[in-house]
Amino acid sequence: MATGMKRLAGETAIYGISSIVGKFLNWMLVPMYTRVLANESDFGIVTNLYAWTALLMVILTYGMETGFFRFINKQEIKIPMRVYATTLFSLAFTSVLFVMLILYALSPVSQALGYGTHPEYVGMMSVIVALDAFCSIPFAYLRYQRKAMRFAALKLLNIVLNIALVCFFLLLLRPEEQVKYIFVANLITSAVTFLLLIPDMVPGLREKASFALLRQMLRYSFPILILGIAGILNQTVDKILFPFLFDDTDYANTQLGIYGACFKVAVVMVMFTQAFRYAYEPFIFAKHRDSGGTEAYVEAMKYFHIFALVIFLGVMYYLDILKYFVAPEYYPGLRVVPIVMLGELCFGIYFNLSFWYKLTDQTEWGAYFSIIGCAATVAVILCFAPTYGYMACAWASLLSNLLMMLLSYFIGQRRYPIPYDLRTAAFYTALAAAFYAAGILSEIQSEWLRLGYRTLLLLAFLAVIIWRDVPLKSLLKRGK
Repeated sequence: MATGMKRLAGETAIYGISSIVGKFLNWMLVPMYTRVLANESDFGIVTNLYAWTALLMVILTYGMETGFFRFINKQEIKIPMRVYATTLFSLAFTSVLFVMLILYALSPVSQALGYGTHPEYVGMMSVIVALDAFCSIPFAYLRYQRKAMRFAALKLLNIVLNIALVCFFLLLLRPEEQVKYIFVANLITSAVTFLLLIPDMVPGLREKASFALLRQMLRYSFPILILGIAGILNQTVDKILFPFLFDDTDYANTQLGIYGACFKVAVVMVMFTQAFRYAYEPFIFAKHRDSGGTEAYVEAMKYFHIFALVIFLGVMYYLDILKYFVAPEYYPGLRVVPIVMLGELCFGIYFNLSFWYKLTDQTEWGAYFSIIGCAATVAVILCFAPTYGYMACAWASLLSNLLMMLLSYFIGQRRYPIPYDLRTAAFYTALAAAFYAAGILSEIQSEWLRLGYRTLLLLAFLAVIIWRDVPLKSLLKRGK
């Protein structure tokens, strides 16, 4: 591997460990939620509100995280810290303004969201998302500084503290309003993370913000905001819209709770994509600044696709074990897992492809793709969810991500051609499909024999990768 790819792999491992361990620990809350919460409806409320949180997080960061990396790596920027200062000022202003507006109109907003009897849910959610949005910039600064270890440590501390508080409230205090205390735990965690990041804000606070620079950054970032809104809606609009599609709110929240819990089983693919993104974004912008070559993009895409397929097979092969992470009454929702995972795989490839318009400052294309994908998602959900329930939501996610991936590839090849290794991608995709069919369609009654058989298949798939992919084979040899 080239030196740059080694560094990318190393940083992906660090970010990946923090992301995977952190999300795994967070994931471990799912068994507790599905067993401790009074019913599936309560978990549906948690799923719905956190979907709103994810959407608001994108709105309140409005593409400035990517804008930060773009502008701080521009050669014509003489004072890089001015980019940091400007971004901090902008996010601080908008986050405070958001909280003030929500608290001022708390009652009508809560009524509109369906939580008129619990406005405190909405109030706490607004403060949580405002703190997290602002903290995304100090975290981006840590990535820019290549301080992967500090980034990982703070992220892990955030998650461990949140889990500890949730367990304390739900298992020890056992309050009647269980959902409320889930948000109390998150609010405390976000506040602590903000305080711990203050030393990393200091370099930006020492420099003056530039309104002229801010205007440039906003022009660059606004299309990314549209892209982000449409993109996050592709992932969350099902959980946001679902309660509004049924007259029986309790039934809707129950079905949403089942879907949300089983959706968590597919989070492994999300973890891998996120870990890769944390290292890949600053790496690619710096690589483009230094050489402008496309070889790194091709190689990164190749390895992302290969390892994503390994993760897909691993989760599907061991679903007989993973299902025990949710209570038995949630088992009917497990059929969404392969669909959701394929959708996340397509989204990961789309993220890799998206750099052609970010590097050429044509970010409006990302907005176009995401709007089209979001429109497709909403259309499928509105047409089919009232009849087919959460299965329509899963298929909507897959189809929209696939559509965005294809649009980005074909238009990108005309505007910023990158010679991706399609032959290798097609080979591994077909091979993974064959292995998936061989493992899932086998009629082995004994669970242990079935798992053993699938383990052999997974090892065989890995062996093909090592045998066929010379760089990976060489890396393994050097590691001995």
